[in-house]
This record gives sequence, structure tokens and C-alpha cells, in this order.
Amino acid sequence: MASVFVNGLPQQQINPLDRGLAYGDGAFATMRVLQGKVLFIDEHIERLQQACLRLGFALQNQLELINQLEQHGQIINQGCIKILISRGVGGRGYTAPDIVEQTSVISLHEIPAHYQQWQQQGISLSLAAVTLARQPLLAGMKHLNRLEQVLIKQDSLPQGCDDWLVLDTDGNVVESSMANVFIVEGQNVYTPAISHSGVSGVMRQQLIIALLQNNINVYAEPISLSRLKQADHVFISNSLLGIININNLDDNQYSSWPMSHNLIKQLQLSL
Repeated sequence: MASVFVNGLPQQQINPLDRGLAYGDGAFATMRVLQGKVLFIDEHIERLQQACLRLGFALQNQLELINQLEQHGQIINQGCIKILISRGVGGRGYTAPDIVEQTSVISLHEIPAHYQQWQQQGISLSLAAVTLARQPLLAGMKHLNRLEQVLIKQDSLPQGCDDWLVLDTDGNVVESSMANVFIVEGQNVYTPAISHSGVSGVMRQQLIIALLQNNINVYAEPISLSRLKQADHVFISNSLLGIININNLDDNQYSSWPMSHNLIKQLQLSL
């Protein structure tokens, strides 16, 4: 069982009237710990703050949260930290309370062992039947309502496939079930614009910066399924698995992008 800390204390109970439980009213982040250091901690906290502000409340006690995360990172040394922030306790209805006393939940986990093999060998994707709703007010956020992902994960993957590729209701490529998607066309890299659905991950942001530093043009724009199938290379990213090359999407084959190994080294993403 994972170690769990609620509002800084080692416990596994929250108030049953918490709005995170009732409505998914909050946001979360998942961070990798490498040799006692929480990678990209400032960027994760900044994204949490932006998500909370978009939901209508401010992230409280940021310095205290960072201190807690860093202490947990030093203790576990290698692994994963998940931090969940909710608006806290509210009434029965949807209307948010005037005064917010946020709930924070920090949990410590191991990184799935198979991620290392994925990073070394690449994975296969299959097209998901479930599509993501287009809602620009929530797009990009890692908010607490992940029912679409729950539905995606309920379907059994075809034999030999490792994850789902997910479209939105207009048929545009958004992400895999758990990671952002990039395609390579010639000398340029493209990633779906996360303006109507999906999560804009911290690792997505870091990869865009790193690509530009390596003089590789990168563009965020709508990407159709047919365009993705014709790409030279496809890879995915998130904060835990780093960068993973895609070997195939159903019957569509891809070769690994050689530059991905350089980016893994540059961003300290090796597993």
C-alpha cells in the first residue's frame, strides 16, 4: 500500500464532503523522483497553481507543499510522487464555498517496472473507441474528473498492444490514454494542440523547450488520424515514462526516432 499524507499528516482519510470526492473539484500532478530529487518540481507546482486558478481558487501554501514534496523525494530516493489538490470541504450543491480551505493528498509510489522496457524497446498503440469531449474551459488541465480515462481503460487492449491512442469527438488526435503525443515529419516535430481537450503535461512542455534548444522546429496544431499514420516517427511522453517511441498503431508501422535517445539523456529521463 502506498504511503499517503493528507494535509501534511500520515493518514488515508479525507472528509466525505470534500469537493474533490463529490465533484472532481481540483487538480493533480504526478512527479518522478530521481536520486532524491523531484524532477521539474517548480513546473509541476506552477501547473497546479494555474489549474486551480482556472477552477476559481488559489493554490495555498505553495512553499510548504514544495518543502513536503522535496522531503518525501529525499526519503524515497527513486520513484513517483502524486500530489492531489482539491477545493476542500463544501456543501451538498455545486456552488463553491466562499472561503476555500484546500485539501492536499500526497502519495508515494514505485515507477512501474515495465516502463524501462518500454523506453528501451518502444510500444504499440491501438485506436481507442472512447473519444474525448471538447471543452476548452478544462482543456490542458490535469483536473480530478478523469472519467473519460476510466472508460478508456475499461476496454481490453488487443493482444500485443500496450496503450490506447485517443481522439476527440471531432476525430482529431489528442493523446494516448496516459501521455502526450508527438509526430516527426521530415526535420520538424508536431504535437496536438491541447486547446479543446486533453492534458498539457509538464514533460510535453519540457520536450518542446528541449527541441527548440536543439534547433528542431516544433509546432502545436490539430493533427488528424490520417496524418499521424503517415508520419515518419511517433513518440509519447509523460513525467514518469519520459519518452517512448511508438513501433506501430494497429497495422501502421513506425521506426524509432534517433533523436529521442539524445533527449532522454538531456532531460535525465533514463529509466
